This record gives sequence, C-alpha cells and structure tokens, in this order.
Amino acid sequence: MKRRRFLQYSAVAAGAAFLPISVHAESKTKYANDIVTLGRTGIRASRLAMGTGTHGVNRRSNQTRKLGIEGVADLLYGAYEQGITFWDSADQYGTHPHLKKALKRVPREKVVILTKTHATTAEEMRADIDRFRQEIGTDYLDIVLLHFMTDPDWPTKKQAGMEVLAEMREQGIVRAHGVSCHTLGALEAAANSDWVQVDLARINPFGARMDDTVEKVVPILKRMHDQGKSVIGMKIFGAGQLRDKADECLKYVLAQDYVDAFTIGQENQDEMKDLIQRIPKMSL
Repeated sequence: MKRRRFLQYSAVAAGAAFLPISVHAESKTKYANDIVTLGRTGIRASRLAMGTGTHGVNRRSNQTRKLGIEGVADLLYGAYEQGITFWDSADQYGTHPHLKKALKRVPREKVVILTKTHATTAEEMRADIDRFRQEIGTDYLDIVLLHFMTDPDWPTKKQAGMEVLAEMREQGIVRAHGVSCHTLGALEAAANSDWVQVDLARINPFGARMDDTVEKVVPILKRMHDQGKSVIGMKIFGAGQLRDKADECLKYVLAQDYVDAFTIGQENQDEMKDLIQRIPKMSL
C-alpha cells in the first residue's frame, strides 16, 4: 500500500473508532442506534441502516421520486441525529447525489456508506468506483457489493471486478466488499467464497421475496456468520408485502443473532421515527 493511501486509510479507521457508541451497550434490549461490528471487517455501524432504494430501478426509487435530493438528505440527517449512522445506497437507486447532499451536514467519518455495483470487468469496476466516489463526494467507500447476484457461478463471472475491489481494499479506497444475493444458488456461492466479507441477505419470518424458504436460507446465513462474514438483513418487510406484519418481522430479525444489522427503506420522517421507536419494543 502506498504511504499516502496507508495514512489516509489509517485516518479513516481512527475516525470510525469515534462513531457514537450506543448508550444502550449494556442492555439486552436492542435499539436501532446500537453500534454493531460488521463481521470481521472492523467496520462499526448502527444496527438499522437507512435504505434509500425502495422499488429502486433505473437509478430511481420511491425515496428519490417522493422526496428529491433535499428530502432524502433531510431524512438521512434526521436519522443521523437519532444515532443512525449506516446509509444504504446503490448505483441502481440513483441515490449517490442524495448522500452527497447529506454529507454537507454530516462528517464523513461519522457514517458508514454502503453502495452496490453491476460491474463485471476490471475496467467497469474501476470506472464505477471512481464515479461513485465523485457522485457521493468521498475519497473512500465503506462497503461495496456486487448487486443482485442470481447466477450460482457469479464468483467466476465477476472475478475480474472482484479482484479490483480486493486491490482497492488494500489501497484504502474500499473498506470491505461483498455481495447481495437473489437466489439460493447465488447465496450458497457467497457462503463458499473467501472473497465475500459482507452479504446483504433477504430475511423475514414468512419467506416473502426471499432466496428460498426460511428453512433453507437460515442455515446458510448462520454458516456465513460463523465464518466471520457480516450478514446484513434486507427485505425485512418483504419489499412492502409484510407492512401489516411489521412487528412480527422486526421481532423475528432482532432475534436472529447471525444478523449483524438490517436495512429498511423508510420514505419519510414519520416512518423513520416510528421504526426507531418500534425496534426496542420488538426486541424484548
């Protein structure tokens, strides 16, 4: 690692050490703003991540359509004031400029930024990471995931891009890399891959919009967690299908010790505040 990059990365790591630590650390009750460690990455973030990609396609999402850049930035800042330090974005959602706006009010080292790429080749990956950093206004990205893997052979097909992300991690440009999966075969491949440090996994008690049944998915996620990979839950409400069962879904995911953190796409301040209040009640 070049000395300049090493010093830069060391400063980033030091800044991460000063993320606000939850005052609830000694309590068995779980809170949205608990600061948790993501597997063996060394990254510490809030238990709840601010999802920005509800129905996110073609660089648009419910959040961008309803709130615009100012509105999403206000939502992220409002959550930050409540101790939520984990921002979940993606190129597919088109939310990088929204994060950039929020960073005008939030110190970069105080938040963990996760984003996702569809890049396959080395050239595509380098171009994406350079563009992402410019769009967000940051020198480094905390977590970069290969987005929406369905092919069980994705580790072979994405190898060139994966190697670039590994190099960038050594350089301090990316702090951790991983994958989001959307089939059981792709999830199995993630569990078998030493390259994967973070897995964004679909999990809820009803199997809605998951890679397979709960009974088939959970053992794989437990195995990944035992390997030291970070498991971050998504589709907690089944992409909106389970909104009327929100308490049951929260109670379930909070009881899964192999899930380090989880992301939920909140679309306004009231939803965000309601979720923050529900989580400790559902952890009892």
